[in-house]
Amino acid sequence: MNNQKVNNADIRNEMKAAGMYFWQVAAKLGVAESTFIRWMRFELSDELKGKIRAAIAEITEENA
Repeated sequence: MNNQKVNNADIRNEMKAAGMYFWQVAAKLGVAESTFIRWMRFELSDELKGKIRAAIAEITEENA
């Protein structure tokens, strides 16, 4: 069985709950989708997670 830890599971879960795609968050952050996907491969700093959470909140607000 695969017991591998998923990096940034908290961010992934927040995006999933909001029905959001990587490309949407990347665009809000002003980076390419491929860059954002690479970031997500490794556990992010609290500072970067904060910026991503702010982007998720903005997108959620815009779509409300």
